[in-house]
Amino acid sequence: MLDGARRSFTRNGFHATSMQDVLTETGLSAGAVYRYFRGKDELIEAVASEAFADVSAAFETAAHGAPLRPLRPLHEVLTEVLDAVLRKLAEKAGATDPQAFPRLVIQVWGEAARNEPLRRTLNDGYSRMRGIWGKLIEDYQKAGQLRADVPPDRIVRTLLAVIQGFIIQRALFDEGAGEAISDGLRALTTMQA
Repeated sequence: MLDGARRSFTRNGFHATSMQDVLTETGLSAGAVYRYFRGKDELIEAVASEAFADVSAAFETAAHGAPLRPLRPLHEVLTEVLDAVLRKLAEKAGATDPQAFPRLVIQVWGEAARNEPLRRTLNDGYSRMRGIWGKLIEDYQKAGQLRADVPPDRIVRTLLAVIQGFIIQRALFDEGAGEAISDGLRALTTMQA
């Protein structure tokens, strides 16, 4: 059910997708869908929550795998995570257009501005990611690969903002932004040339 809703939302956007569109995509009856979801808002929240859980899982996996000695360059870890997340979620959405899923992510963020349960879900996930990545950043600071005079959470917030900005660029302007972001992250996360 969520797969069909995700495909519909990715293709048409949240607000242009009707419940009939979701029913047609899933092949389910209205009764079957309404047994689990009271309406489109709950379905949107479920799709968005699942997507955010996938994103969080990818970041957690990378954070737990990265601190192997010697430390991998942080920009490589970040770029790999971002590419893997976008690829996986685009596949789940059935999207062949590489800009489709980033567009859906932007809609999720916009929806969170008016949907309090979704905003709480995103905030909880964001806080979890900050904690996980804060520990990773501490490893890089202890290894002398990042400045130690800046609190890890501030670095994490900045890196997450860069990633969010990348998603916006990918959605709206340029599917080839990945290489530019990778180079920029390399410059920002290394201490010397």
